[in-house]
Amino acid sequence: MIGKSSLSYLTPSWSAPACVKAYVSTRQGGVSEGEFGSLNLGGHVGDEINDVKQNRQLFSSDLAMPNSIVWLNQVHGTNVVVLPSNDNELDADAAVTAQIGQVCAVLTADCLPVFFCNKQGTQVGVAHAGWRSLCSGVLENTLKHFSAPSDVLVWFGPAIGSAAFEVGEDVRDAFITKNAEAEAAFVFQGNGKWLADLYLLARQRLSACGVAEIYGGDCCTYQDQARFFSYRRDGKTGRMASVIWLDDDF
Repeated sequence: MIGKSSLSYLTPSWSAPACVKAYVSTRQGGVSEGEFGSLNLGGHVGDEINDVKQNRQLFSSDLAMPNSIVWLNQVHGTNVVVLPSNDNELDADAAVTAQIGQVCAVLTADCLPVFFCNKQGTQVGVAHAGWRSLCSGVLENTLKHFSAPSDVLVWFGPAIGSAAFEVGEDVRDAFITKNAEAEAAFVFQGNGKWLADLYLLARQRLSACGVAEIYGGDCCTYQDQARFFSYRRDGKTGRMASVIWLDDDF
């Protein structure tokens, strides 16, 4: 989907109620230059801070967001913040809200952004699922803030695909120790290296919790350089934002 300006962004293909608004930015349409070109929304990656501020304003205005984005201090952990919050320092890798107009957001550049909403359209959330936070339970912790997993819809935003995500034996063992079925998400490459399917690993964890409706999982940030930032591919690079909120469109 192309916005009103030159910005481009993705919208989930899921059966969420109309009041649920969700988007993922791409790297296109901003003012940042060089390795951050051009819609970098991450303020912690070495980009010019004024460019980041302008990019964030462009993104927010283009989507007509109802209020300012609450940016988390993501630490690859499992903490979930309930918004709105009075805390100034939000060390968390997921956010949920039941308040209309409250924007939840995470930043990614290979890690998996996971969108949540309930079928009634009264609660939403988004999680940053890198392999560490995914293995440690960030998705399960996010689900705990919803009344019932069977009542939750999930959409996977763009992440590194299984053909590009090479990991070591330690990563594979960490997942299999917690869930034997995780073995199916790893393909041996030799020399102690494995290709990991981040989407499948997330799907397994959510399904085990009772989530039945899971959508998305068909992008690869590493391979699609035109649209997505990728830390694994480029090292020094920008970040995309995944945002979700409840509108009063009932």
